[in-house]
Amino acid sequence: MTERHVAYLRPTETSEDMPAPPEGMHAATEEDHRATIARLIAQVEDPGEIWFFAYGSLIWKPACDFVEMRTGLIRGWHRAFCLGWNNRWRGSDDNPGLMLALDRGGSCKGVAYRLPPDRVEDNLIKLFEREMAWLPSAFPPRWVNVQSGEQRMKAITFCIDRHSGRYVSGLSEAQVADVLARAVGSRGSMAEYLFATVDHLERMHIHDPHLWRLQHLVADRIEAAYEADR
Repeated sequence: MTERHVAYLRPTETSEDMPAPPEGMHAATEEDHRATIARLIAQVEDPGEIWFFAYGSLIWKPACDFVEMRTGLIRGWHRAFCLGWNNRWRGSDDNPGLMLALDRGGSCKGVAYRLPPDRVEDNLIKLFEREMAWLPSAFPPRWVNVQSGEQRMKAITFCIDRHSGRYVSGLSEAQVADVLARAVGSRGSMAEYLFATVDHLERMHIHDPHLWRLQHLVADRIEAAYEADR
C-alpha cells in the first residue's frame, strides 16, 4: 500500500468533538485518570522511571512527552485488529473501523517510551485522555515486560479486555482487510492508520508480516474500488 491508496479515502468532514459515551460507559475525568495512575504506580519500585509501550498509532503519535525511545519485544501479547467497532474517528455507522489492541498470545515488537521523571503523572494523564476517553475501558492499561537489547523494563500498555463487549475475534485476514479498505471517519481512514503504522515500524526496522499481508490485501481492494475503470 502507498500514499496513493490512502489518498482515495478522505473524510468528508472533520471533527474533534467527543461524542456522548455509549450506554453503560461514562466520560473519564481527570480524577479517574489520577486514580488509575496511582494504582499502576503502586505496582512498581521506581516511580521515577516509567515507560509506556506503543504497538499502533502511539508509535507515530505518542500523545505525550518522552525523554527516551527504544524498540523492544513483549511476550504473551500480539498486535491485532480486535478492538471494534469505531463509528466516528476512523469509521462510520455504515462502515465502522477496527482498531489495533494487544490480544493474548504470541509476541509483539514495538516501541517503548520513557516519560520525563519530573512529569510522570501529567504525561500519563495526556496518554490516558487519548486512549481512555470513556470508562470502563475496552483495553485498560497494564504493566508488561519489555526486552530491549540487554535491557529489560516494565512498561504500561493497553491490552484488550475480551469481556468488554468490544472484542472482535475470529475474522480472517481477508475479512479484516475488507473493513480496513472501507472505513473512514472524522480523523481519517483505517487504510491511513494501517499505512502509518507499518511505515513507522519499518523506519525502526520492525517488520510485522501480518500487517504487511494486510497492506497488500487492502491495496488490492482499494484499487478494485477506485481504479477498476482506469
